[in-house]
Amino acid sequence: MNFVEKAWDIFNQSIKDYHQLDHVDTLENNPFQTSSLEHFLYTKNWIDTVQWHLEDIIRDENINPVDALQLKRRIDSSNQKRTDLVENIDDWFLEKFKNITPKNDAKINSETLAWAIDRLSILALKIYHMNQEVIREDASAEHVAKCSAKLNVLLEQKKDLMTAIDQLLIDIENGDVKMKTYKQMKMYNDESLNPILYQKAQKK
Repeated sequence: MNFVEKAWDIFNQSIKDYHQLDHVDTLENNPFQTSSLEHFLYTKNWIDTVQWHLEDIIRDENINPVDALQLKRRIDSSNQKRTDLVENIDDWFLEKFKNITPKNDAKINSETLAWAIDRLSILALKIYHMNQEVIREDASAEHVAKCSAKLNVLLEQKKDLMTAIDQLLIDIENGDVKMKTYKQMKMYNDESLNPILYQKAQKK
């Protein structure tokens, strides 16, 4: 089993584990060794899975505004954790490939390995939930047909994305692509960079 197949299995293990209770307050029980790549991948998808359901909840038109604000804060926090974890995965690969010297004509990819893996994690969730719509017993035949067509597109996307990640790994290992990362430097969560937050602090 190559890396991308292993990552896919870990993502789906996380999704399956979450849906045992199917509740956003379920505690993560990561089965992998702390600081291992597998541990990072499982936690990455767990965050994505919980956030998927938080996004569902907040779209309830009848939600209490106070509850909605609390959920928005929770989603913001989740997004920051997700970003931090993606950067941890990139750091893991930077360490793995630190002794590889890129060729003089090595290219730079438009996204890092970890951000491509992030897309794969989200795709695993899309496939899981689209399949749930396909097998819904109370759904109309038209709904099932539409969701089946969408599921087929997602499965094709999965195949293409897994191939692309495989190829990127090979290119980095061969020195054909230079692995270079940039921190996301999100400003809205930083009290020193978000003017709404730092202006409020200055008034105190």
